[in-house]
Amino acid sequence: MYALVDGNNFYVSCERIFRPSLNACPVIVLSNNDGCAIARSNEAKALGVAMGAPWFKVQHLQESAGLVALSANFTLYGDISQRMMTIASGLGPSQEVYSIDESFVGLQGVRGNLIKRAHTMRERILQWIGIPTCIGMGATKTLAKLANHIAKTAERKPGLYPKELAQVCHLESLSTNELKAIFQRTDVCEVWGVGRRIETQLKALGIESVWDLQQASISALRARFGVVMERTVRELQGQACIDLEEWPAAKKEIACTRSFGQAVVSLEPLIQAVSEFASRAAEKLRHQHSQAAQVLVFIRTSPFRSGPQYSQSVTIPLVRPSADTSTLVQTAVLGLRLIYQAGYSFAKAGVMLMDLSDEGLEQGELALGDEVREHTQPAHCAQLMQALDKLNQRYGRGTLSVASSGITTQHKIWSMRQERLTPRYTTAWADMPIARA
Repeated sequence: MYALVDGNNFYVSCERIFRPSLNACPVIVLSNNDGCAIARSNEAKALGVAMGAPWFKVQHLQESAGLVALSANFTLYGDISQRMMTIASGLGPSQEVYSIDESFVGLQGVRGNLIKRAHTMRERILQWIGIPTCIGMGATKTLAKLANHIAKTAERKPGLYPKELAQVCHLESLSTNELKAIFQRTDVCEVWGVGRRIETQLKALGIESVWDLQQASISALRARFGVVMERTVRELQGQACIDLEEWPAAKKEIACTRSFGQAVVSLEPLIQAVSEFASRAAEKLRHQHSQAAQVLVFIRTSPFRSGPQYSQSVTIPLVRPSADTSTLVQTAVLGLRLIYQAGYSFAKAGVMLMDLSDEGLEQGELALGDEVREHTQPAHCAQLMQALDKLNQRYGRGTLSVASSGITTQHKIWSMRQERLTPRYTTAWADMPIARA
C-alpha cells in the first residue's frame, strides 16, 4: 500500500504562508526571467490562465481581474518543501521524495484507519507550515498517484467525483462498482506515465478512460508500446511493479543552464556566467559524491529576437575525472573561449558535467614518456572543496566563489530578471518576518 502526499499549487501556497492577503486572490508564479506561469492558484485557473502561459499574454488580468504575479523564489520553496517532507514521513515507515511538492510514502504494516490517519497528516502539515495538501492511496504507486488526482479534482471541481473523496482518496476503500464508475469518468491522460503522444495513440485504439486502459490486453499494449506500458497497466490492475526509491539514484549528468535577464554582447559577462554555472554544477556533483570526466559548455542567441543567430557547444574531456571547482570552471571557460563569436546578442548559456563516476574511483595510466602527476585532487583540494561547500551552505550561496564569476555585490547583466521576487523568509536573517505588538 502506498500514499502520495502532494502540496496543492505548491509555489503559490508557499507565497501565501507569509502573505495571507493573497488568499482567495488569483495568483501565479512566473518562471526564470518572469517569462511564463509555472504555478497557478485555483482562482487563476478559473480565470483561464493556462500552465506555461506567457506573462505578456495574461498581463492585462492585473487590472481587469486583480491577478497577482510573483517571481519564482526557489530558495523559499526548497526550504518549505524540506519541512513538508519531514512531516509527511510520519505517515508511514518508508518515503520517496519524488519532487519538490510530491512524496510517496509506503504504508506497509501501518494499522488502523488509513483515511483518518491521512486526514490527520493533512491537518498537521497545514497547521505546522501552512501548506494545503491532498493525499491519494492505492495498492501501487501508479494507483496512489491516480488517487491523488481524484482527491484534488474532487476538491476543486465538486460533482465530478463523490465529495467524500476530496482531499483524501483511498481507492482500496471503494467497492468494485464505485471504482469502475470513477475510472470510466477519468481520462486516460491522468495515468502516471501517459503523455500526450501516447494518449493520442491510445485514444486512436479506443482507449479513452482509465477503465479502458485497465481492462486492455497487456500483451497487445506491450507489443505496441513496450515494457513500460505493460508495467503501467499491471500497476493499474493492482500489481506493484515500481518500488519506492528511498535514496535517489545518482544523476548520470549534471547541468546548470540559465536564460539571461538581458542580452549579453561581450565575452567577459559570459565568462562570469559560465564560471558561476560550473561552480553550481560542481557543488551538485560533490553532493552526490561523484566526479566528472567531461565538461560541455554551450551558448546561444534567442530565436525569438531579431538579428543574427548563433548556437554552439563544445565538450572537453578532462585528463582525469574531477570534482574540483577550479578544474571544472577552468575547463568550462576554456570551452567558452573556443566557441565564442563576437557580434551576437547571447540569450542563454549552460554547463553540463558528463561521464560521471563515483568519487572513490581513481584513474591510473601508463606514463608513456610523460611524467605522471599524482592524484588530480590531493587531500588539500578535497578539504578546500568541503570547506567551500560548508561555508556556502551556512552563509548562503555565493558567499565564497571563484574570481572569474565576478564580485557578488556588483550588478551582473546576465542575472535573471526577477522583478517580482519576494523575500527569503526562512533562509535569510535580513528577510525574516517580524511580528510587532
